Amino acid sequence: MRKIVLYSLLLAAMMGHAIAVLAAAEYKIVTASERGTYIKIGRDLAQFVAPPADIALEVLSSAGSVDNVRRLRYEPGVKFALVQSDVYQSFLDMASGGNSEAGALIRPLRVIMPLYNEEIYFIVRADSERNYVHEIRNAKINAGELGSGTALTSATLYRLMFGEAIPDASASYLSNEEALVKLVTDKTIDVVAVVAGQPAKLLVDMKPEARQRIKLLKFDANHPSSKSVLRTYFQASVRASNYPNLLTADLPGLAVKAFLVTYDFQVKNTEAYLRRFARSLCQNFPTLLDKGHPKWREVELALPDLGRGWNYYAATTAELRSCIGGEAKGRVQTGSPPAKACSQQERLLGLCK
Repeated sequence: MRKIVLYSLLLAAMMGHAIAVLAAAEYKIVTASERGTYIKIGRDLAQFVAPPADIALEVLSSAGSVDNVRRLRYEPGVKFALVQSDVYQSFLDMASGGNSEAGALIRPLRVIMPLYNEEIYFIVRADSERNYVHEIRNAKINAGELGSGTALTSATLYRLMFGEAIPDASASYLSNEEALVKLVTDKTIDVVAVVAGQPAKLLVDMKPEARQRIKLLKFDANHPSSKSVLRTYFQASVRASNYPNLLTADLPGLAVKAFLVTYDFQVKNTEAYLRRFARSLCQNFPTLLDKGHPKWREVELALPDLGRGWNYYAATTAELRSCIGGEAKGRVQTGSPPAKACSQQERLLGLCK
């Protein structure tokens, strides 16, 4: 009898341990570079939101939004991604234009919620004659690394402003750090494009002498080229308080929206964990505001209408609506213009063979 009791207790303990092990799902989120804002947002989610949802969330650096779309779609264990709105929309446009690879990548992806605006910086030498974004035409531009949202944003902005792609001979795709060195040393680059939510570590870490070496370009909302740009991007203010070693006054700029994205998971176990995650995100939102990256203070806990082929993930939407009491509905629109043969945009999305 004693052996039976001991065996039963041991079996119960083992089962309890197994349940505890199974309770913590091991998921991953893809973000961006170690020096960017996305990775800090990912770490906040891993620290303050994932544990109450019984999720062990591993935060992965990446090449950026384009890379994130592919990894969310195909890499095992990746359940979340941070993606720029213009990158997401570009994949949708390519899919609507008949690109089957773009369709296979983007159509199963779903939005959990919009986050914040990421500022777009155009950096030139301090002695450059250029002072405004609309003056970068024909400049030698480092658009950002291939696979990054920055590269796609740079190319999209250029096309919207000037009606043409960045000339291949004028475009480079180096890291921000490499490009800035070339900007101020051998001067083989005239403009370095950077996309990062302020305060961006790359700019925060600059020393006071940086003001004698580089400057940021202003965005002129009244320039004729700005009307088309503002259909996709948003006006923003780059605050001098965030970059005292670089700016003496706030600077008018541009921004792109960041989204928290997942896949349209139908497996019940995964769906249940993502519901828990959404519930925890809502319940712990005050903690994110208090202890997370300053960009959380720009996030509205809401589910605004989505358009042009965007869709929310049903499981997380139900939890968020229940938590915030909202009645947001995603709106689907179709009918983008057809894509031409392999364009610069398609190359930057990795859609050219």
